[in-house]
Amino acid sequence: MSALTNPSSLLLRNSESLNAESILVVNFVQDGFLSQLKSLNPKSNITAFSYNHANGEFAKNMSGIDVSVSHEIANKQFDLVIYYYPKAKPEALMTLDNIRAVINADADLLVVGENKSGVKSIEKQFSANCEFSRKIDSARHCALYLFSGITQSAEFNISRYHKQFTVDVAGAQFAAISIPGVFNHGELDAGTKMLLENAPNIKNGQVLDFGCGAGLIATFLGLKNASLSFVCSDVSALAAYATTQTLALNNINGEAILSDGLANVKGKFDLIISNPPFHTGIATDYTIAEQFLSNAKQHLTKSGKLTIVANC
Repeated sequence: MSALTNPSSLLLRNSESLNAESILVVNFVQDGFLSQLKSLNPKSNITAFSYNHANGEFAKNMSGIDVSVSHEIANKQFDLVIYYYPKAKPEALMTLDNIRAVINADADLLVVGENKSGVKSIEKQFSANCEFSRKIDSARHCALYLFSGITQSAEFNISRYHKQFTVDVAGAQFAAISIPGVFNHGELDAGTKMLLENAPNIKNGQVLDFGCGAGLIATFLGLKNASLSFVCSDVSALAAYATTQTLALNNINGEAILSDGLANVKGKFDLIISNPPFHTGIATDYTIAEQFLSNAKQHLTKSGKLTIVANC
């Protein structure tokens, strides 16, 4: 059994609050919490939802757990929702809006998170959408909050969270769409700007945009040369969704796929280009970038190129 993270440990020491017939766990982490939750509720229907494909792969073989990885929670009513608070406030607000569309009127919502994630602000953020809230426990630099009497939402429409913005870089200008939770939401970050200003001049072929975010790299290259086709990969379903919107908006020939590193990437490419991730949640993490660099060669054609930008 996987070791427990601090937020999961805090939840489980409040096990009396974790019982219901239909349970939704949102933004779960890769530890032993889901297995222990099932042990506490052997006859309950438990759904584990994540925007993160790697987390979904971790959980999908757990007995008795229905795993969902998507850009939005499916329309289903739950008696208890457990939400691991993310590092980004805009993502939290969007997810809470989605939760209100799938939670029963008399259900409880538990929100847990590390203090450094900003979880202490959750009561203020959600006060207008519930009748009762209180902090029920805290330990190991984490806090656990209970909400009840939640105001339900008739539906969740992710398009309300679209942020359209203009990218103007290296002689190209185009519109892009982002949503909360996507890397550098709603703007061109300095690293990607530098990458595009120094992007290789490729005339035709297949391009892999690894860690695609909102699809800015593929769109820039596609507008420069319409004969290119793109595979855009990301571990985040939010990023894959945003990339799909951006590519469609600019009539770029490409697709967005979910992949943990290069695991779901097929075939070879004439160019692999990336501003690779160096964080997992709040923490700095070079593992993904290192594995990507180690495995990229097998996905390059004989004359293929790899171009990246890196933090320094």
